[in-house]
Amino acid sequence: MSDRHIRRSGSDYTEAYLALLPQGQAWPRHAPDSTTVRGITGLCDYWGFVDGRAADLLERESDPRQTVELLRDWERNWGLPDPCYQRPQSIAERQQALIMRMTMQGAQSREFFIGIAAQIGYSITITEYRTFVVGLDRVGDNRVHGDGSHPMYNEWGQPIKNPNGENVALGELSEWPYYGLGPDTNRFYWTVHVHQAGLVWFRCASSQCGVDPHLRIKLADDLECLLNRWKPAHTQIIFDYSGLSDPGDPMAGTP
Repeated sequence: MSDRHIRRSGSDYTEAYLALLPQGQAWPRHAPDSTTVRGITGLCDYWGFVDGRAADLLERESDPRQTVELLRDWERNWGLPDPCYQRPQSIAERQQALIMRMTMQGAQSREFFIGIAAQIGYSITITEYRTFVVGLDRVGDNRVHGDGSHPMYNEWGQPIKNPNGENVALGELSEWPYYGLGPDTNRFYWTVHVHQAGLVWFRCASSQCGVDPHLRIKLADDLECLLNRWKPAHTQIIFDYSGLSDPGDPMAGTP
């Protein structure tokens, strides 16, 4: 059984207070209309309110996923708001940024950067480059067009994908091996393909009436800022927006 704060109402405090009164006719604990009982009831109603507010702080505001009243304090302790978020954020976005800051462990893999993008509402894939290496590569070995088989494999049994990280369709150009003639510094570049703009829908309990619109289409300036901050220092990112997909149903993502 989980440890949980027990809430006490004003009537609970009134009952306990009356039980502690001395015995005698001067202390009419069973007369609701008496001055003594009415005065005690008024005091205990306030204590019940304080108890409820304390329970809110312990049960809700101590959880960064739900905090609203203490959100500013959480953000201050974790170095938020992040300067990468230049536009006003909804409460849900601020909670999300807080959770990401608290739980992020850091890495340099594709999966790490793709996961970071997903947390802030973007779908991306990543293409890395390298130069032709004598002894490892061979002349004539280059990007291929799909022949309709799914999936395609190279001679080492590695799956051949398109730039979106998917199986190569019939007539589609593959990603692997993504190299060509050029300087050896090509290996220090990688491309982030942004496939869908971030959509922020109005949500009850996390959005604010009169402040947040029904839908906000996010620009990817926050994504670019975060990835450029956490990328390996010797690399450069090329952001590709040519593959932005049609959002489809205009009500997608709504309850």
